[in-house]
Amino acid sequence: MIDFFLTVSVIILFLVFLCLYRAVFGPGIINRMIAVNVIGTKTIAIILFMGFIFKRIDFFIDISMIYALINFIGTLTFSKYFERKGVF
Repeated sequence: MIDFFLTVSVIILFLVFLCLYRAVFGPGIINRMIAVNVIGTKTIAIILFMGFIFKRIDFFIDISMIYALINFIGTLTFSKYFERKGVF
């Protein structure tokens, strides 16, 4: 089962690099914001898979919840900033 979680984590890591490409070379600011938000979501999934691999899921759930909260607050902050600039 550990091999399965490790394989899925590596696949998700590859998908993070695809999203990183979209975040750097995206056609617009909205696409870049969505790509960064997707990277954060995939990172949360990788953190949870690490919890299963290390058999400490309770500890890693706490870390992933804090990371999700930081990701959400960052998305709201950038949205508010770009709304004030008139990008949206």
